[in-house]
Amino acid sequence: MNIATPTQPHVLIVDDEPDICELLELTLGRMNIETRAAANLTQARELLAQHRFDLCLTDMKLPDGNGVELVEHITQHYPKTPVAMITAHGNMEWAIKALKAGAFDFVSKPVDLTILRNLVNTALKVSESHPRLDRRSRDELLGDSKLMQQTRSTIAKVARSQAPIYISGESGTGKELVAKLIHNKGPRANQSFIPVNCGAIPDELMESEFFGHKKGSFTGAVADKEGLFAAADGGTLFLDEVADLPLHMQVKLLRAIQEKAIRPVGAAKEVSVDVRILSATHKNLGKLVEENKFRQDLYYRINVIQLTVPALRERADDIPQLAEHTLGKLARQMDIDKPTLAPDALTTLSHYHFPGNVRELENILERAMTLCDGDTIRQRDLHLPKPPTDNNFIPPMPGPLDSGQIHLESHLDDIEKTAILQALEQTKYNKTAAAKLLGLSFRALRYRLKKLGLE
Repeated sequence: MNIATPTQPHVLIVDDEPDICELLELTLGRMNIETRAAANLTQARELLAQHRFDLCLTDMKLPDGNGVELVEHITQHYPKTPVAMITAHGNMEWAIKALKAGAFDFVSKPVDLTILRNLVNTALKVSESHPRLDRRSRDELLGDSKLMQQTRSTIAKVARSQAPIYISGESGTGKELVAKLIHNKGPRANQSFIPVNCGAIPDELMESEFFGHKKGSFTGAVADKEGLFAAADGGTLFLDEVADLPLHMQVKLLRAIQEKAIRPVGAAKEVSVDVRILSATHKNLGKLVEENKFRQDLYYRINVIQLTVPALRERADDIPQLAEHTLGKLARQMDIDKPTLAPDALTTLSHYHFPGNVRELENILERAMTLCDGDTIRQRDLHLPKPPTDNNFIPPMPGPLDSGQIHLESHLDDIEKTAILQALEQTKYNKTAAAKLLGLSFRALRYRLKKLGLE
């Protein structure tokens, strides 16, 4: 046991192997951390009752039980104390059980000291003795409905852990915002948050994008390149639309997560990385596993804790608050006074189905602000799509896009830009006359000029 000073953190080590205990005590002692050791569950419980600890490191197999029991005991009786599991190499089943039981993180034997030190430093940031992070998210994830209160509560809990989180929910519900909040409310808040859309990376570039490459490792590799894992080292990697990963990449991703190490393309050896993994998709990942389109082992590894973001129609009571917030944000962007939402418009929005969720609400209000006359948005300004009268109607699916086709939004922006420029030239850059020529209000034209960079 090390001699403590008032400012030293305190760590409990639970392991019946003297060599492991000695290695951990020496390593933590060099980090100016006091340690106490227990050889079994009974001794560990006694020490926990007598002393305050900032972290507990426990072996999986103990003479009178297993580490998961200790994780559950600490989670129940000492919830402010993070606990990490030491597992046998390759025994991911027990590591995942520990994480589901509330463990902060895990480290595999033989213990990699770099990984251990990273784990300890991160854990100490969430311990009770350190300044507490502000884990409130009411001002960032809006809504006072019961569903949103539960969501914010879950975010605050999982932010303390390093367990992988799988964020599910429909498109437009705000899954990336939830991931960013988990990062910002946790011990990695001062490090990088790297979001990546897995469906936007070509298959042939995926390994290089994730793990980096060495100069000369393939044609076109003219210099060393840092991958996404290295860019997120010490922070969080958010894998958006993780269901779009091809199977060959799922294998490599699973290894990187389990070994906490990556091998850049063309490199001779692996490099340790300290990254928390958050993932999301709007697809049914469980169904894709059943269809053998997503690896079951990777699914269990990234889905240690699942957080479902509710659809907007499930929390319709939040629509007035979201609408007011969105109108205020848009008004600031346009540098105009915030318009009023008329009662008929608010009632219509509150009864709308919102297949595109919060993102669709924002788009509807943005369009309404540019089309309304005066400072009031009425029902007619919303231009909501009408539902089909035939209940059996299924909208036709668009055909597959060729890689050479242009992006629709960019194409529409170009058309709009051309029309506005022609109107301005025709009216000798009189904006009021140009707006009339285009059939727009002056405010609508002003907004479009700003949006398209034509001011």
